[in-house]
Amino acid sequence: MSLTGNLVTRTGFRAFSLDYRLAPEHPFPAAIEDGLSAYRALLDSGEDPSATVFAGDSAGGGLTVTTCLAARDAGLPMPAAIVAFSPGFDGTRTGESMDTKASIDPFFTREGLEHTGAMYRAGQDPHQPMLSPATLADLTGFPPMLLQAGTNEMLLDDSTRMATRARDAGVDVILDITADVPHVFQAFTGVLDEADEALDRAALFLSQHIRTRDTARTSAG
Repeated sequence: MSLTGNLVTRTGFRAFSLDYRLAPEHPFPAAIEDGLSAYRALLDSGEDPSATVFAGDSAGGGLTVTTCLAARDAGLPMPAAIVAFSPGFDGTRTGESMDTKASIDPFFTREGLEHTGAMYRAGQDPHQPMLSPATLADLTGFPPMLLQAGTNEMLLDDSTRMATRARDAGVDVILDITADVPHVFQAFTGVLDEADEALDRAALFLSQHIRTRDTARTSAG
């Protein structure tokens, strides 16, 4: 809620924060189904996709992309933009940062990530686009993306590889890396200057990509 509230304060946009189902009680693809259902409900209620963005952090950051994939596969119009804070985009956990940042990441260990990942997958092979979009997803037709991460994150390469994949698909993408900060550092507004500055950049990005400010809605994961 901290991130959602700070984005609302900085942009003036309305926000819909989705209480999606969680693993292990509701494993993959329940969260993606909930994201798609919420987006479809917004569109059915008359919301303009060009005035709607997907934003989320950590697992919710991953859902910004997988929900967008599901929406495209369902024939729905794309949102105006995607913002992902310290997102998880790779269920295979094969990014180099999983090892190179292991000693400085204050939040994650490989064992912990593999444990929670296994609960989410519930036996599913991680080598599929909806579980590892950073390495397997076709991003053709995606809206502009802003990916923010810190250099002290084991998940750093989830963002760097997603940015490369987006660029190769012809998608407008900004890879915004901040030095010496941890996972979802944007939540530390008022404590870390880097958090406030990153959210200012995110708000500017959103404002640049929303067609009508007065009717904009941020769907946050």
